[in-house]
Amino acid sequence: MSEESLSQNQVENLLKAMETVGGSPSDPNATGATAQNGPVVGSVPHSANGPSARITAYDFKRPERVGKDQMRAMHSLHEALARNFGAAISGMLRTMIEVKLLSVDQLTYSEFVFSLDNPSCFNVLKPDPLDGNWILDIAPSLSYAIIDRMLGGDPKPSDTLRRPLTEIENRLIGRIVDIFLNQLKESWENIVELDLKVDSVESNPQLVQIVPPNEVVILVGFELMLAQNRGMLNLCIPFNTIENYNSKLSRNGWVGYGKSAPTQETKGKITSSVDRAPVDVVVTLARSKIRTGDLLDLSVGDIITTEKEVKSPLELAVQNVPKYNATAGAFKGKKAVQIESTIEKNSSNAKP
Repeated sequence: MSEESLSQNQVENLLKAMETVGGSPSDPNATGATAQNGPVVGSVPHSANGPSARITAYDFKRPERVGKDQMRAMHSLHEALARNFGAAISGMLRTMIEVKLLSVDQLTYSEFVFSLDNPSCFNVLKPDPLDGNWILDIAPSLSYAIIDRMLGGDPKPSDTLRRPLTEIENRLIGRIVDIFLNQLKESWENIVELDLKVDSVESNPQLVQIVPPNEVVILVGFELMLAQNRGMLNLCIPFNTIENYNSKLSRNGWVGYGKSAPTQETKGKITSSVDRAPVDVVVTLARSKIRTGDLLDLSVGDIITTEKEVKSPLELAVQNVPKYNATAGAFKGKKAVQIESTIEKNSSNAKP
């Protein structure tokens, strides 16, 4: 083979030839035919049971820099983000909004920009402490429907307005962006503590160039459904901004359910959340058996004898779970019980 480099056309022709498999051995002009000295370019060694290998085309213009492990991690990470963001935005707009994670792909920045609507709600994000910028793009069909809902309307599918958002509309849609950034920060907290801010808002995506056109980016696409309206929300993450955190993504550091010991901060959050939750407390005086006939003959003033001693402790249960031994009494003129000890988990006897 000569040492001259192949041109782009030659590379594409070579790939097409490699994709073409088969042909009749009797036809010398057929693509992939077997020559006398061995297989020609594009042929695949065949065995009795069929082809032993499969040729896959490789696009040199779109190198895959992101590994499969990282892509799976990004998919799972933002799948949880879609659920949390859907719940948060539904509470704000007071209507059911379904958010789905449609895809997580890698492509070049130029392909991402030219695939967007113009004008659009194009938010340039600054993800400190990472270098560079991220992009959050909201499709016009979605942004106008959300604004209509925020202003008290009932958005219905219609022709999308072909104009940039006004200053007031940008302020309104900025509330949705803030909710998304808060959920995005929580989703990434096991990878890196992000401080996300909106650096600028543009209407023409083609005027913003945060990375070179051929730079690989990760595109996370969400679909939002508001009543009968559907629209896309795209998060663009340049790969060079998260390249230093590949190891954390590879070893599943993105998983939110860890086995680490709880900290005082997490204990405090849980305590504050359940501190005011109401629970049922029931004190059982005694347990006994009685015949149905005697039960039907009971009247006011009758006395029921039980096998329980008068001085034995009473059982105090919280949410139907026995927790304490108590003694009956009175406090400030009201009936009360005094907790004496804790009931052991595997025994009904009190602790000494």
